[in-house]
Amino acid sequence: MATELELVERADLRALNSFGVSARARWLARARSRDAVARALEHAQRLRLPVHVLGAGSNVVIAGDLDALVLLPELRGVEWLCADGQGMRVRAAAGENWHEFVQATLAHGACGLENLALIPGTVGAAPIQNIGAYGVELERFVVAVEAFDRIAGRCLRIDAAACDFRYRDSRFKREDGRHIIVAVEFALLRQAELVLDYAGVREELASSGVARPTAADIMHAVCAIRRRKLPDPARIGNAGSFFKNPLLASAQAQVLRERHPGLPVYPVGPDQAKLAAGWLIEQCGWKGRRAGNVGVHEAHALVLVNHGGASGADILALAAVIAADVRTRFGVTLEIEPRILR
Repeated sequence: MATELELVERADLRALNSFGVSARARWLARARSRDAVARALEHAQRLRLPVHVLGAGSNVVIAGDLDALVLLPELRGVEWLCADGQGMRVRAAAGENWHEFVQATLAHGACGLENLALIPGTVGAAPIQNIGAYGVELERFVVAVEAFDRIAGRCLRIDAAACDFRYRDSRFKREDGRHIIVAVEFALLRQAELVLDYAGVREELASSGVARPTAADIMHAVCAIRRRKLPDPARIGNAGSFFKNPLLASAQAQVLRERHPGLPVYPVGPDQAKLAAGWLIEQCGWKGRRAGNVGVHEAHALVLVNHGGASGADILALAAVIAADVRTRFGVTLEIEPRILR
């Protein structure tokens, strides 16, 4: 039986990040309980080391060896809390696999997360990035996040409003290292409110002969689209979408669209619009290109890949060149989506 806390010195991180970047951490801590999280943090404090938290390592770029303690919260468990006529509450521990959790909620008759299927990572990592896909954002369903606050020295329950969720962002990302998420509570739906009008979902359902889709049908459609568009990290190192889709004022987005008629623009409220970063990158000629051991995926310009042997610095250098090209041609600044660990 695995111990609640495992500590490894000079740990190899290559298998712990989906880019497959070779790097070492001075210490690696696998924590499987809240008490183990606290003890791992005490170990780092005694050694005066910074702490980096990894979930499944699917949304990070490790820039080099880390003179730090890398903490893996491996807490497990899903608890159904209560239900009423419209909704169901569920708490999931931070170490649960995100996609398996989505599948479990649908099997339990709880809807809402189906558009977020097959996003790699853990439940604990999901609020940090405020993950979103195919027209659905995580924040819609979060009730509270339970996290160890390193300043307060104890676990706190942080309600959704206090998480300060934004597009692919949250207070947990901005206050990097302060909170170690141990569980997330969700309010899900008994009756599905299907979100279909985004990125080919209706077309996928039609091609499968589904005329009256259920939430499970949406999950299967999303999985099929993602598998076609995004490379498997087990085959080629990547972190999925590498850049955020830029948010612009609606008027500015309209001007760009008039100059570039094919530019996909998605309204975000009355005053903002979201651009397709992949389209911008592809127009700059980067789709399928390679620079040494790194490159842009041949099927999706938003995905940077490690062809083998690339360092985190190599990946970030290519990202900088791509962003500079997009800025020069379109006047749009791209922001990196994965966390960068240094």
